[in-house]
Amino acid sequence: MQNAVGEVSVDMATADGRRLPVLITAAVRACHDHGPAVVRCTVFDARDRRSYERELLHARRQAERERERVQRLATVLQRSLLPPQLPTIAGVETAAYYHPASLDEVGGDFYDLFPVSAHTWGFFLGDVCGKGAVAAALTSLIRYTLRTAAARDPDPIHVLTALNEALVHREPAENPEFCTVLLGLLEPDEHGAGLTLATGGHTPALVLRADGSAEFCPLPEGQLVGVVPDARFTRAELRIDAGDTLLLYTDGLTEARVNRRRDRYDEDALHRFVADLAPAQAPDVVRALVDLLAGFGDGIDDDVAILAIGIPPRRGASSG
Repeated sequence: MQNAVGEVSVDMATADGRRLPVLITAAVRACHDHGPAVVRCTVFDARDRRSYERELLHARRQAERERERVQRLATVLQRSLLPPQLPTIAGVETAAYYHPASLDEVGGDFYDLFPVSAHTWGFFLGDVCGKGAVAAALTSLIRYTLRTAAARDPDPIHVLTALNEALVHREPAENPEFCTVLLGLLEPDEHGAGLTLATGGHTPALVLRADGSAEFCPLPEGQLVGVVPDARFTRAELRIDAGDTLLLYTDGLTEARVNRRRDRYDEDALHRFVADLAPAQAPDVVRALVDLLAGFGDGIDDDVAILAIGIPPRRGASSG
């Protein structure tokens, strides 16, 4: 259609029976007397180019295999930093979800739920500064320190103070090593559960109430953990009763990009979203947030961790 063909790759058979890779170009030149057209063909030796293409294809396949290996290692390491499953607590419902922003790197978000005593459970959710192997090592240290400190003295302020001391007194690192943490104690009873929360610079938790309302926990953010030796942390006490659910999350959720203008999904938007869900049980809240994250597509720039703890509604009560 254009009176020309460029670089058609073929193999020519040589006189001795070997294959010779070549590139053929052809152009049509019309005769002035309207006679047969002249087709000019040029044949180029393409042995060097074919060899280069094979090497390039081989390198690409090697790179793809290496990336798959890195992704598998990152996935295994990420799973090792999270509880394989949440423990069962009588009279309490729990659910959690982790969304990695990248398959190639280990993220820095974490959560856990664990027994502190016969009738008390500890839980935390947080976000480490950075990603990759350094963040993974720091996350492992944080989880170990929080669990150990809670076993020694479960007061949430004392636990965060112990973690802050552990991070501040580490050997100086090339990059800053700090985190945000929301930590709590859960004490179930026959009507629901009492909660004591403490925060070190983390995003506020939300409570979905059985009456269909939703509210942020009245807890100031507190200071980041691991930045200054005398960091101050804040605490609050509240209850969740039948049909109530406590929601903890990391800022990867509220900093997701939601449209072509790259506007962020902020805490006000999250509050409206969960208010429309309330009342809702812990597994339903997490499933709804998983669907919400899926709708953001590639707008999620950071990892997202979600932990929901709730009290099932009484028999005969309806939930939204």
